[in-house]
Amino acid sequence: MGLTLAEKIIENHLVSGKMEPGKEIALRIDQTLTQDATGTMAYLQFEALGLDRVKTKLSVSYVDHNTLQASFENADDHRFLQSIAARYGIYFSRPGNGICHQVHLERFGVPGATLLGSDSHTPTAGGLGMLAFGAGGLDVAVAMAGRPFYLKMPEIVRVNLTGKLPPWVTAKDIILELLRRLSVKGGVGKIFEYGGDGIKNLTVPERATITNMGAELGATTSLFPSDEQTRLFLKAQNREEAWQPLAPDPDARYSETITIDLSTLEPLVACPHSPDAVRKVTEVGPVPLNQVAIGSCTNSSYTDLMRVAAILKGKTVHPNTSLVISPGSRQVLLMLAENGALADLLAAGARLLESACGPCIGMGQAPCSGGNSLRTFNRNFEGRSGTKDAQIYLASPEVAAASALTGVLTDPRTLGEYPEIPLPEEFIIDDSMIIPPAADSANVSIVRGPNIKPLPRRGPLAKSLTGSVLIKVGANITTDHIMPAGAKILPLRSNIPAIAEYVFSGIDPGFAARAKEKGGGFIVAGENYGQGSSREHAALAPMSLGITAVFARSFARIHRSNLINFGILPLVFSDPADYEGISQDDLLHLGDIEEGIDRGELLVENKSTGRKFRVLLPLGEREKEILRAGGLLNLTKQQAEGE
Repeated sequence: MGLTLAEKIIENHLVSGKMEPGKEIALRIDQTLTQDATGTMAYLQFEALGLDRVKTKLSVSYVDHNTLQASFENADDHRFLQSIAARYGIYFSRPGNGICHQVHLERFGVPGATLLGSDSHTPTAGGLGMLAFGAGGLDVAVAMAGRPFYLKMPEIVRVNLTGKLPPWVTAKDIILELLRRLSVKGGVGKIFEYGGDGIKNLTVPERATITNMGAELGATTSLFPSDEQTRLFLKAQNREEAWQPLAPDPDARYSETITIDLSTLEPLVACPHSPDAVRKVTEVGPVPLNQVAIGSCTNSSYTDLMRVAAILKGKTVHPNTSLVISPGSRQVLLMLAENGALADLLAAGARLLESACGPCIGMGQAPCSGGNSLRTFNRNFEGRSGTKDAQIYLASPEVAAASALTGVLTDPRTLGEYPEIPLPEEFIIDDSMIIPPAADSANVSIVRGPNIKPLPRRGPLAKSLTGSVLIKVGANITTDHIMPAGAKILPLRSNIPAIAEYVFSGIDPGFAARAKEKGGGFIVAGENYGQGSSREHAALAPMSLGITAVFARSFARIHRSNLINFGILPLVFSDPADYEGISQDDLLHLGDIEEGIDRGELLVENKSTGRKFRVLLPLGEREKEILRAGGLLNLTKQQAEGE
């Protein structure tokens, strides 16, 4: 039986385990990336491991999230990141050089290699034929130490693309169609592998849009073959030597096949407040728009913005609508400036932002109160924009540009002839904003500002746990709900005591104070708890508040791993109905924790009601070791000391 492309790459990097769905595997990691919102903590964790240098083939530290320098914290973190990169053998992409996923695609991605990144949209590199995973910063720190990355072998789903996209229909509409069909939970435990005759006309930037938003499906990762389109992109980036042809075997077997006839698609839009609330633009109608934002790691490539410039050329943005544009990289911005497209954007009334994540992570450009904002981003969770009551819509750059001109949500097919923008034969190559590590790292001093606090640590696992239910939440709670981002909170990422004050602040502003008053306790949740970003702070900050277990109907993959990495028990209700029998402030008791970890099941007593119920704790052997040690950092240090 033949292998899928994902299986081929996994087999080539397999350290231990078997490629059987649901079984734990360990993979050798070739490359890592971090961004500044997660990187400071990841590098503090790497420092704690006591190594002199990273052991990966390539590691890159990007600054793209916390670039709004309203106070000293972000600038101090940037100095810390630059100095630690020089010291430990890491490339440093300076502020302004671009969004990590866009730059990595341009300058570092290698077909067939593995990539682990402390950002949930790391699978963007799957558009280049990489096997790329998002993970918590601690997992990335351990990978930089040369240790494998552990995960459960996913099922592999074939997404068969047939036909050709009609004019004004784009790669963004392909992934929105998948989200419409499958929901934000539809990819959990799965790798999406794209193929079919429809992919031959999709460029690498278009493929990257699709693999980027695979994260919104809950997918482990997504990838395309490495073919002629891949070679053309790498050649244009002056990196053709990195190319190799990669494809699944003709007789490869998949757990499921999904077919999308591209010729049947039309412009789509995700409505508030979820990426899977997808409808046709024509069905939603002319929603008035206060703001249009074009950019993010999903849709900020050269071809994306050239098409936007062609649509806007000679026209003016509607007087009731603010249009902001964030180029994905300095390379993109330089090329727009050189060929005159930047002047077309500015002449139309667009507001130019720096090459960074910006509004997508809530770092500036919050909409007006009660406002409607159309964005080319990947997430539209409630409050993520910085305005709690804003209504956020997601669509392609073509829909966004058309809508910026009319002031309402607009079907771009009404604009007439579609502007074809070919991939350039040659990109501007200027890596002067990427600083290589120091040749003599021993003389590098690491610079720490006052906002960088020591790592919080947890001791070994307790024999039993008793605590209050500090909060009870519903389904699809995101990491934005647990640990909000935005211009006020993101600068505190290096200061866990400070950022912990904001845990669940958008849902329950009194949560942190209650957790401290009661000396910690438990969280109770519905399905898909922890969906969204890879931010380990959504586990680390609750841990610092004394959270020892989360009870849920189910967990998102990355967040479940983060909970285990910080010694928090991810408990699944044996009977989903038991969720209904728990209320906030109930006192719960879990005994025989060690035995329960071995057995994969614990008995819980609700001392407030007298009711008993069972929870499941399905763990691999390594996950059991992590929990017994009180977290992955503790375990890794123990293993290193024993070698």
